[in-house]
Amino acid sequence: MTAAATTSRGLGPARRGGGTPDRARTTPLRPGQRARRRREALTGYALLFPSLIGVGGFLLVPVVLVILISVSQWNLLTDPSFVGLENYAFLMGSDAFWNSLRVTAYFSVMAIPTAIAIGLLLAIGINRGLPGTNALRVLYVLPWVCAPLALGVVWRWLFDPSTGAVNAILGQRIEWMSNPSLALPAVAFVYIWSSVGYISLFFLAGLQQIPTSVYEAARIDGAGPVRMLFSITLPLLRPTTFFVTVTSVIASFQVFDLVYGLTGAARGYPGGSTSVIAAAIYQEAFVALRLGRAAAMAVILLIVLVVITLAQQRYFAKRITYDMSAS
Repeated sequence: MTAAATTSRGLGPARRGGGTPDRARTTPLRPGQRARRRREALTGYALLFPSLIGVGGFLLVPVVLVILISVSQWNLLTDPSFVGLENYAFLMGSDAFWNSLRVTAYFSVMAIPTAIAIGLLLAIGINRGLPGTNALRVLYVLPWVCAPLALGVVWRWLFDPSTGAVNAILGQRIEWMSNPSLALPAVAFVYIWSSVGYISLFFLAGLQQIPTSVYEAARIDGAGPVRMLFSITLPLLRPTTFFVTVTSVIASFQVFDLVYGLTGAARGYPGGSTSVIAAAIYQEAFVALRLGRAAAMAVILLIVLVVITLAQQRYFAKRITYDMSAS
């Protein structure tokens, strides 16, 4: 028998088991080990139980109830009656519903990329550690922690064509919230202003996780600031970008109170240009008292958000680097 054959036979079990003999993998656990593992599992489930109550009571149960309501007709005054897919069929042929989806999509396209870009630039500036950055960090976050409805009311005063501060600064009269071509961009501007602080904090956390040795090596190789931004910073920030993009898109499709405050509770004012899907759901449920249609709209919105989130996850899946030390 040759040495090569002996070596091959000797390494056979190790290769199949990744260095662990087959008998070691199949060795049964002793009674004490099994009891300890059961105790650990029970302890883990006990610690998760309070959170599971919250998830079940405030997430899963409402979703199931909304699905059940969506296949019924109910006005909060009489008993609900089963109508099957009638509500969905009505929405598929409703121009107002499709307009709400289009308006929401336009709003997201205007607001999300701009907010992410500005939030990234703010995070890069804060990360440089310039004097006063701690105070600026607080100022950036203040709009995000304020109630969106209150922000909408305040900005409606600022956008007032006669006495608003915005027109006073510009020195001309502009009908911000009564012009159909300006109303939605004005809402998007306020949304961007209120959310860039939230976005910049996440990007700042991501920037602080990038090893400085990576930038030092790039400088030695002659890379400039622009090259390092596109070749190092942005690729290593993809996990943060994925999280920020997903959460921002979901939040933009659910925006309601900010629009409610800016338009003075007038649905879609002016001319349906600000009729976002969340406002349409509110109108159907609590003004028209057609909860079945409102629930069907909410289910469709859920499906749209799930599809968009899965598409984003698939796009970022092969483009994310988590091990920054090896980059």
